[in-house]
Amino acid sequence: MIKLPELEAHDQAPSNKALPVMASINPLHSVKTKLQVYVGEVELSIGELLSLKQHQIVPLGTDVDQTIDLILEGHTVARGNLVAVDGQFAIQISELPVSLKP
Repeated sequence: MIKLPELEAHDQAPSNKALPVMASINPLHSVKTKLQVYVGEVELSIGELLSLKQHQIVPLGTDVDQTIDLILEGHTVARGNLVAVDGQFAIQISELPVSLKP
């Protein structure tokens, strides 16, 4: 059996002490993933797409105050509203599935 140096001292501690730190931490909390935000879509012909010009505005068919979806691996995991925070876009969460609520 391989012993990790960080854990050797703990292995020798009396059994009536608290659990090791790693026993109370869920390792999944440190897994990184990409969350996508679905704001809207537009249908254009190839001709319309090719005729777009710099600074032209293309409406996405989504109202400014409409709830938008947060998507993880193709599944909606939350909903919220687009807001601006310190000059950047952000999401104010308005809906979470029951399984994600603390």
